[in-house]
Amino acid sequence: MSLGLLTSASIMERATSAGLGEIAGKVFDGERLSREDGVTLYEAPDLHLVGALANHVREGLHGDRAYFNVNQHINYTNICNKLCRFCAFQRLPKQEGAYVMSPEVIAEKITEQLSEPVTEVHMVAGIHPKLDYDYYLDILRAVKGARPEIHIKAFTMIELMQIARVARRPLEEVLPELIEAGLGSCPGGGAEVFADRVHLEGYHLKNTGQQWIDTARTVHEAGLRSNCTMLHGHIETIEERVDHLDRLRLLQDETGGLQTYIPLSFHPENTEWAHLPGPTALDELREIAVGRLMLDNIPHVKSYWIMLDIPIAQLALSYGSDDVDGTVVEERIYHEAGATTPQEVKRAELIQWIRDAGRTPVERDTLYNVVWEEAALAEV
Repeated sequence: MSLGLLTSASIMERATSAGLGEIAGKVFDGERLSREDGVTLYEAPDLHLVGALANHVREGLHGDRAYFNVNQHINYTNICNKLCRFCAFQRLPKQEGAYVMSPEVIAEKITEQLSEPVTEVHMVAGIHPKLDYDYYLDILRAVKGARPEIHIKAFTMIELMQIARVARRPLEEVLPELIEAGLGSCPGGGAEVFADRVHLEGYHLKNTGQQWIDTARTVHEAGLRSNCTMLHGHIETIEERVDHLDRLRLLQDETGGLQTYIPLSFHPENTEWAHLPGPTALDELREIAVGRLMLDNIPHVKSYWIMLDIPIAQLALSYGSDDVDGTVVEERIYHEAGATTPQEVKRAELIQWIRDAGRTPVERDTLYNVVWEEAALAEV
């Protein structure tokens, strides 16, 4: 049965027969799901039912709208000293392929896209221990100098920790200077999985889960919004995923600064964990759905087409997702790990993908202000 043809009554009936009646009741009543409910949803055999519940929440929040933006990615260096076992992007300083973009090169990359209606640059990279504090200010200013109106979404929490370290000052003092230089919001990467066990086995040189949360809290207190993520499909357990989601929503209860959740699919190719299979398409759909159901206080869930491939990202728009990200332009991190999706797409292609998924395309800016909406255009 199509998800779109399932009424609330038929979903409830199906959930009751599948042993999910209590959870479905909470969903329809708008009650928060427990950690135990989260584990049950991960283990439930009927993925389509879980998706239907998530779709109910998604449509209650956003109707048929599906958001996208016209954005550009810049990964300013791949030199990194964290040696994460899941990462194919990182290089050591003298290793073949290692690079650091100068502010001038970054400005050139922004200038190359001036003919496109880009509203956001997404700027993240490795943790290069030799970059000084002024470098980070200079690359923000370079972007703004090349395109003053652009919104800069930059620096994961681990990058911000490094920036404060080289500035030799608390992050609370550094953030206002970054904002003055052009920082507008922060992405959600670097959270991985908060569990200490996974941290020690996979990325022990990186921030802990608690450090990520504490840094995000500081970001929100400075008036910046951020996204949040979870890297799934490697060595983490279901219980560790649920713990991660619960800790995200508790942070959101406290700060209200998280605007979008993005499940990130682990790509094993070219990593130390290449022996692991990685998530299947069904795993990816379940991650979207469970995230939408558990994160009741985070307004948006994104199906990041770069990682999922386009047909799965389209299908995810009926499993809880309301956003597909943007046009991207030159994404490097996940393509180094074997992603076979295009490096960029045009605005018209994104609009058509959303139409083909049965949703209404809505172009947004980084903070979800509407730039263009197909339904509104049709009425003119």
